[in-house]
Amino acid sequence: MPLVFAHYYSSGRFSRHLLWLACLAGVLGLLAARALVALAPVAGVFAVLANPHLRRDLPAYWRNGAALRAAAIVAFLLLSSCYTSDWPVWRHEVFRSLPWLGVPLAFTLAVPLTPGQRLSVGAFFVLGTTAVGLATLGQYLLNPAQANEAIHIGQNMQAITRVFHISFGVMLAQSFFWGLLLQRHPLAAPWLRAALLASAGAILLVLHVLAYRTGLLVLYVGLLAVVGWLLARRHLAWGLGLLALLGLGPWLAYHTLESVRQRTNATVWDVQQYTQGHDINNYSLARRLAAMETAITVIRQHWLLGVGPADSHAAMMDQYSWRDFGLRPANRIEVHNQYLDALLGGGLVGLALWLAVLFWPLAQPRTRRNPYICFFILTQATVMMVADVLSLQIGLNMFVFGYGFLVVAEEAQGNNPAPAAG
Repeated sequence: MPLVFAHYYSSGRFSRHLLWLACLAGVLGLLAARALVALAPVAGVFAVLANPHLRRDLPAYWRNGAALRAAAIVAFLLLSSCYTSDWPVWRHEVFRSLPWLGVPLAFTLAVPLTPGQRLSVGAFFVLGTTAVGLATLGQYLLNPAQANEAIHIGQNMQAITRVFHISFGVMLAQSFFWGLLLQRHPLAAPWLRAALLASAGAILLVLHVLAYRTGLLVLYVGLLAVVGWLLARRHLAWGLGLLALLGLGPWLAYHTLESVRQRTNATVWDVQQYTQGHDINNYSLARRLAAMETAITVIRQHWLLGVGPADSHAAMMDQYSWRDFGLRPANRIEVHNQYLDALLGGGLVGLALWLAVLFWPLAQPRTRRNPYICFFILTQATVMMVADVLSLQIGLNMFVFGYGFLVVAEEAQGNNPAPAAG
């Protein structure tokens, strides 16, 4: 037995299987079991320590620009200690930021996954997200009138596993695109191809019936990007056909689905409460617009380095005390825009750092040609216009895991293109 394990370890399979386990646990944690999200990076670090050639591979971390940019997020947070004032929040934010170090480290220094293992992780994410979406749809169909009434007043139906609705909508949209890509994978069995195609169709149904506003935004922006890609390559028939479907789809959904009508009408009414100066205490979008105006006022006063990531909440509440928009203290929310949040906490320096993390892969030929990475960046960049994704732990974990699994791993493979052993 010791000899068997010694061979298992020295071959690199132990490290690879630990990384595989960490990935599967991370996906399961995002979908259902929150504790696994916290444990997955720990398993990833153990995968690094189990690499039999760790000493030889250590320099690879310093050659991986994606991993170093992620580490720079933590470095900037540490440097903000020079001007932060809310030390308890700062310490908490430092602890929360550890996945920025652990996850890229795992995908840089652990023995890389085989193509089949990467396919299994991607398929698990797509099929698992679809299963949760269909179960949530079933819950909606048990009492659609009550669910539509909740939508009418601006509420959202939580996933059956209690995943936050914004994060879950983004996961559904990402699963739609990745499912269509994965079903073309050369290692995908016929049954898996069929399951992934069926998942894409099911996700379209779930997103529209449940009227997840953010998820639909991400979906249609992604489809418009596909239209642009087709037209740029002069596939005019396909591009114009898809564009026509994109115009027809929302119209059909509005006229056939009560949930979509309620969501649309509630959205318009919500925004009107802000533009017309009415009481906005019970309106989500109106409060977000008020928060954006509040954040911009603070940003103008601290444009270079921001107020400090740990002091953003205090700065917002202080500005609300000067102009509260008629909001009660319990309804004074944070800015729901990741770019403004980066400006608020880190100023132009923090925003530049964040934009480098998000968009630098598109400047590299290898990562730019990877459609999985392109859709990851597009979906995340879109949702970040309407949500401060990284302020929620699930949003942070979802981004960092996708960033490590796709961007860091792709750059690591480019730096060390030797094929992974079985």
